[in-house]
Amino acid sequence: MLQPKKVKWRKMQKGRRKGTAWRGSSLTFGDYGLQVLDRGWLTAREIEAARVAISRAIKRGGRVWVRVFPDKPLTKKPAETRMGKGKGAPEIWVAVVKPGRMLFEMEGVESTVAHAALKLAAAKLSLPTQIRERRSVVHAEATA
Repeated sequence: MLQPKKVKWRKMQKGRRKGTAWRGSSLTFGDYGLQVLDRGWLTAREIEAARVAISRAIKRGGRVWVRVFPDKPLTKKPAETRMGKGKGAPEIWVAVVKPGRMLFEMEGVESTVAHAALKLAAAKLSLPTQIRERRSVVHAEATA
């Protein structure tokens, strides 16, 4: 499971998730990508499940980049615990994503395989996503 090796602070506040993603919102590494359309938290389990789904769908062909990392700890108090007595212990790690953020990228596979793989990955995530293509790829396949 993805999580930081070391953090400066064990517990973090919730924060606000307003605005859109400026960084990490375009296809940088691959030819196909999965872009998130809504704001929210993606857990380490969701990210890993989506990554495994992509790698199995492309049958170890091509290359995959994971563009998000869960570096925010979410705490939870034990069940049936009275109020007070401080903040709960860190339970899970999440990645904060804003609309427009590119989650996964891939290259080296055919268009139909890439779309199928990214569709499988999108089913594992709790946020709505869309599949993006590099424009030069579309023209190269149309002429071939």
